[in-house]
Amino acid sequence: MASFKDQDLTDAEFRECDLTRARLIGVIMQDAVIDGLVTNLVVNGVEVTSYVEAELDRRYPVRLLLRSADPADLMQAVRQLRAGWAETVERLRAMPRGSEQQRVGGEWSAVETQRHLVFVHDSWFRRCCLGSTEPFTAIGLACEFVPDQEEQGLDRASAPSLDEVLAARDVQGAELERWLSTVTADQLTASAPVPAGPGWPPHAREKSVLECVQVVLNEEWAHHGFCVRDLDLLGS
Repeated sequence: MASFKDQDLTDAEFRECDLTRARLIGVIMQDAVIDGLVTNLVVNGVEVTSYVEAELDRRYPVRLLLRSADPADLMQAVRQLRAGWAETVERLRAMPRGSEQQRVGGEWSAVETQRHLVFVHDSWFRRCCLGSTEPFTAIGLACEFVPDQEEQGLDRASAPSLDEVLAARDVQGAELERWLSTVTADQLTASAPVPAGPGWPPHAREKSVLECVQVVLNEEWAHHGFCVRDLDLLGS
């Protein structure tokens, strides 16, 4: 266990870190930002996660649909998410040329964010919900910790344009909507038909089809928020 005592960590950045059961005692924390998977967070004796989640639901009602097990609700969520992305893409096209490839604070650019969602669809929907054994779309972008990326079809040297990525995203979005138009609630509760053998995600065999498709939708919502945040900073 790492221990920090009487340390000045002003402007420190913790990225992709596991801070489970971390204890911050007698600290000074001003103008701090926490962004990630946060549960059971206690601040000065008050568990605040429920307040944060309720406020996020108030600001973004689509989150309620994302947690539903009803195919009709999930379809509505997909359409709202795609409409939100369409508005953001139009905003991006109106910005100075090259904005779509520009990173902010070390985060993915708008194009890289879209490429990551291509990968999420291939891995969590096509592989886990449809049982596909086809290689992933080459222009998809996985996190660094995903192993054997080339073996799964990803081209890490790929540098597609925004339009090329959006074309792939349109195909995937239509595919997801077609599936949701026919899938039943019982089929959603079934175990995910993940193909045997290696491939990402390795831990999906323990999940239901519903849990896998919810990963896709939650990634869509979260990364749209990241993209809008960064476009705000680029435009300021």
